[in-house]
Amino acid sequence: MSAKLRWPVLVIAILAAVVGSQAIITATFSIIKQCNALACFPRVKIIHTSSKVHGQIYIPEINWILMVLCLAVTIGFRDTRRLGNASGLAVITVMLVTTCLMSLVIVLCWHQSVFLAICFIFFFGTIEALFFAASLVKFLEGAWVPIAIAFVFLVIMYVWHYGTLKKYEFDLQNKVSINWLLGLGPSLGIVRVKGIGLVHTELVSGIPAIFSHFVTNLPAFHQVLVFLCIKSVPVPFVRPEERFLVGRIGPKEYRIYRCIVRYGYRDIHKDDLEFEKDLVCSIAEFIRSGRQDLLGGLEEPDKQGEGMTVVGTSSANSEGIQICEDNGEPNRASTPSPREMREIQSPVTVPRKRVRFLLPESPHMDVNAREELNELMEAREAGMAFILGHSHVRAKRGSGLMKKLVINVGYDFLRRNSRGPTYALNIPHASTLEVGMICYV
Repeated sequence: MSAKLRWPVLVIAILAAVVGSQAIITATFSIIKQCNALACFPRVKIIHTSSKVHGQIYIPEINWILMVLCLAVTIGFRDTRRLGNASGLAVITVMLVTTCLMSLVIVLCWHQSVFLAICFIFFFGTIEALFFAASLVKFLEGAWVPIAIAFVFLVIMYVWHYGTLKKYEFDLQNKVSINWLLGLGPSLGIVRVKGIGLVHTELVSGIPAIFSHFVTNLPAFHQVLVFLCIKSVPVPFVRPEERFLVGRIGPKEYRIYRCIVRYGYRDIHKDDLEFEKDLVCSIAEFIRSGRQDLLGGLEEPDKQGEGMTVVGTSSANSEGIQICEDNGEPNRASTPSPREMREIQSPVTVPRKRVRFLLPESPHMDVNAREELNELMEAREAGMAFILGHSHVRAKRGSGLMKKLVINVGYDFLRRNSRGPTYALNIPHASTLEVGMICYV
C-alpha cells in the first residue's frame, strides 16, 4: 500500500513545494523593495515586469541569493528531520509576529478598542507561543538556521540604515546655503569657463556640499551650471510634457539652474545625446517663459519644489523651443513653418558645433531673456561635462570601536558591493569628471 501511494504523494509534495517557493520569492521581493524605499537595505536592481500592476517585480541579486541559500541548507543538512525543524521554527515565528502586528492593525487601522486587541493577541498568541516554545527545543537540531540567517540580514540592514542615516545628516548639515553663494559675487569668485556643467546630486533642494568642495580645490567652473537630480516615481510612465522640473538658483546673472527629471519604472531612457537636447530645450523654455519663483530665484534650501516649473521635452512640446545642431535640422519629426517660428543664432563666429534655437513668436520676450538664451547656446556649442560626486563615509576621530567597525568596515563594504545611484542616461566617459569627498560622521 505504501508503494502505491509513494508516487502520488511525491507529486503532491512537488506541487506544494512549487507553490511555497513562489510565495517565498514573491514575499522576499516585496520586502526587499520596501526596505530599499526605507533605506534599510543596500541598493539592488529592481525590474518591474508589468506596466499595469505595480507590485510585479523581479530582483536578480535576491533571486540568486535565495538559490544559494536553498542549496546550502539542503546540501548541509541532508536530513528531512532537520529541515523540518528549521522550517517549523520559521513558520511559527512568522505566525507569532503576524499576530502581534495584527493587534496593531485592530487599534490603528480598524479603530477598535485596545481591550479587543489584547484579547486577540492573548487568545491566538498563547497558542502560537506554545508552538514556538516547542520549536525552540529543537534549536540545536536544525532550528538554529532561520535564526542565524535572520541575524545576518538584521546586521546588514542595521549597518546600511545607520550609515545611510549618518551620511544624510552630514549632507543636510553641510548643505551650502544661498547666502554663501551670494557672498561669492556675480562671478562666484571663480573662473567661468565655456560649456555646460551637469552636477549630479540626490538632493532636490539646496546646493550639495560637493559643489563647495569642488570650487574650493579647483576655482574654475562652467559658464552654465545645472544641478541635475534624476528621480524614479512609482508610476509606470511619466508623460513627456511633465518630465522636467526646472528652477533657478540665485540671481539670473549667476546662470545656475536646478533640473529634476522624473521617470516612471517602465519608461525607456533615451541615450545621452537625446537627453542632452531635451535638457537644454527645457532650460531654454524655462528662460523664455519667464516663470520664476516669488523670491526672484533665491529659493530657500529647505522648501522643496518651490520656484520650480514643469517643462516638457522638446518632442512633446510642439509649441515650445526646438533645438537645431550641426546639420540645422530641428530635433522633432515635423518642422514648423517659418511664419510660426523664428530663429535665434549664436553670435559666436567659429563654434565647435552649430547650435540654434527655434522658438515661437513671442512679443513679450525681453532683452535679458534673449541674452540668457544666447549664452546658453554658446555654452551648448562649447560642450557639456558631467560631474559625479562620490562621498566616502568615515567615522570621526575619537569614535568608539563599534562605530568604526560599522562605518569604516561594514558600511564601506556594503557601499562598494551594492549598486550605485541609477541615473537615467548613459554618461560618456570622455566628458565625465568624478569628484571624491570624505564625509566624517
